[in-house]
Amino acid sequence: MQTWPLPESYTFRDQTVRYGVTGNGPPLVLVHGTPFSSYVWHRIAAHLAPMRTVHYYDLLGYGQSEQRDAQDVSLGIQNVLLAELLAHWKLEMPDVVAHDFGGATSLRAHLLNGCEYRSLTLIDPVAVAPWGSPFVRHVREHGDAFAGLPPYIHEAVVKAYVRGAIAREIPDHELAPYVRPWLGATGQAAFYRQIAQMDQRHTDEVEARYAQLRCPVQILWGEKDQWIPLERGRQLAAAIPCARFQAVPNAGHLMQEDAPEAIVAAALRWFV
Repeated sequence: MQTWPLPESYTFRDQTVRYGVTGNGPPLVLVHGTPFSSYVWHRIAAHLAPMRTVHYYDLLGYGQSEQRDAQDVSLGIQNVLLAELLAHWKLEMPDVVAHDFGGATSLRAHLLNGCEYRSLTLIDPVAVAPWGSPFVRHVREHGDAFAGLPPYIHEAVVKAYVRGAIAREIPDHELAPYVRPWLGATGQAAFYRQIAQMDQRHTDEVEARYAQLRCPVQILWGEKDQWIPLERGRQLAAAIPCARFQAVPNAGHLMQEDAPEAIVAAALRWFV
């Protein structure tokens, strides 16, 4: 039984993408990052559903969406998928809340694919160069060695990696839904595939255009983010005219686990 049900599916270039829709009201789209899934919104979606129709999905190659050999799961394809999903859902001006790679995906869909948003909330996004955690850089340099890890060592690596994104102490049973999609032969290969395809050129293509964003933008950043420093958030805010910036105390990179109430409060203030 899935911890986080995604009952609907969309076929994208002969690959299955899983998604869910809940709530009632104007449209809201939640876009997760790496190495996560739409499960990151499990503490948040229910609080927004009473006033928004909430759409959430697993990026291609992540979570419950299809994972396959030789799959393109790069940032260069995820914005195309988002643009298609918005069309599939018939959403013309949704509010968008995006985290990590979801931030880059949403920015690219807006600037490259012409997707229009009512507002954009970015949570510790991958958006400003240079980016990539020390672990990511190390895996990219030694990809073959990591891809061949015994499964039990791989599982330990993924657990440690995800824990590094969370400031609080998270028990194993709460961590398990984040780790599960990356286990087994298919999941392990998919985990290192998405890291191997991380390429800064995908943010370089749009970084100089952030002043051209056509919607209100707010940026939330965990003060204890060990993956992307707080200074990157301030740098991003400075590049976007009239962007609202909020540093969130006691939150790491995965703010959804450390301070979900801060995200809900910021969203509710923003949506008014």
